[in-house]
Amino acid sequence: MTAPNPVIPVPPADLPRTLGELRAAGHRYRTVKQELRDNLVARMRAGADRFPGIVGYEDTVLPEVERALLAGHDMVLLGERGQGKTRLIRSLAALLDEWTPVIPGSVLNEHPLHPLTPASRAQVAEAGDDLPVGWLHRSMRYGEKLATPDTSVGDLIGDIDPIRIAEGRTLGDPETIHFGLVPRTNRGIFAVNELPDLAERIQVALLNVLEERDIQVRGYQLRLPLDLLLVASANPEDYTNRGRIITPLKDRFGAEIRTHYPVDLELELALIRQEADLVAEVPEHVLEVLARFARAVRESPSVDPRSGVSARFAIAAAETVAAAALRRAALLAGAAPSADGDRDPAPTGGTAVARIGDAVSVTSTLRGKVEFESGEEGREIEVLAHLLRTATAETFRARLAGLDLSGFTDLVAEGAVIETGELVGAADLLRQVGTVPGLAKVLDRLGMGDAPTPEEAAAGVEFVLEGLHLTRRLGKDVTDSGRTVYGGRG
Repeated sequence: MTAPNPVIPVPPADLPRTLGELRAAGHRYRTVKQELRDNLVARMRAGADRFPGIVGYEDTVLPEVERALLAGHDMVLLGERGQGKTRLIRSLAALLDEWTPVIPGSVLNEHPLHPLTPASRAQVAEAGDDLPVGWLHRSMRYGEKLATPDTSVGDLIGDIDPIRIAEGRTLGDPETIHFGLVPRTNRGIFAVNELPDLAERIQVALLNVLEERDIQVRGYQLRLPLDLLLVASANPEDYTNRGRIITPLKDRFGAEIRTHYPVDLELELALIRQEADLVAEVPEHVLEVLARFARAVRESPSVDPRSGVSARFAIAAAETVAAAALRRAALLAGAAPSADGDRDPAPTGGTAVARIGDAVSVTSTLRGKVEFESGEEGREIEVLAHLLRTATAETFRARLAGLDLSGFTDLVAEGAVIETGELVGAADLLRQVGTVPGLAKVLDRLGMGDAPTPEEAAAGVEFVLEGLHLTRRLGKDVTDSGRTVYGGRG
């Protein structure tokens, strides 16, 4: 099955269709950097969102990006993995004009008022005001290349087209050149991801693009003044041994901007809420545990600080926890016979609610996202499990500090036990607990409102039980079948 073709926007019917109409409409030619500057200033004055979807950079990275754009500087974003560098770069395309005029058929997206190639200049001179004008949407003015060691100069800049040579054209004819990705993004934004992975001899080919704004192909006496914004991303040099950015190339970038992970817990939570595709309900206190967990992993001395812990770690953790909740709901529904004796179909979502016990699964499924120090080999899951318990205890104290939780400890004071776990349903858990003094206040503190569903109430109860255990007020045991039993003093 083939993937559907991307939808190419259709230009509005009222746009000028000839060069004469374009001039009559008062259109003026602007470079890409002038266009970005004007549109950024207009959004600033209107108080509009300049970088939609970018979380946590409002007071740090984005002001530097804005200054670079206003100055007309090419830029390189430096930061560890999973800091949103590529997403930020892609958001720059939204600052371009929605539609821009081009000469139809031009590989270089040439402006009708500013043709570059000899063929286009001859076409404009011959047709004059009757020259047809095409329109290019800003979504088509962004180009991107993930740098790999096998990337060639031909991929980025261009090379001789042997087919055109075979057609009888001479080597001195510019029409024999097959242009690469960079010139094909002329009048747009071109991004090179992971720039240090580009071989140094290939990086040299970008020097002219950044400084002289032109391209050279196999010694051709060809000057094509390119009009584009070049943006690159890279990990800090001390992180990767795969390569480096050569000094002359670094010198040609007008701005070097350091990115970072979310600076506080609320920003980490906001990022998870925005990016995670959750198949079940994940209560706020569980999301907070996962956010604290990601930050604890990032700061742990057992983890290689040079590699970083991607923001995708917390996002994937939230999605994994939601999937565990949906799995429980489906299995329990499938195991319960209906009134006619048949099994009820598994639910497709909507009633599944994640609990703190579901977070245990992330320590094994996500360990591959973390690079540990060499001395921690074989202890990866143990380290992550400890950090998850620490994050749970911190969230318990932050959310439920000052509440009287003696109603929960009194439940097991006489030797009773409460059994929960991966396949213990909400009704079963609540039946074991019964009416607990203080439960309503707990659920209110956890943001579940006045009328929580049984699944939400069960999630709140399990969180309290786990928190009491982690603060040494309640005992806990895990059975051979994987169920968790709370009871006795910790």
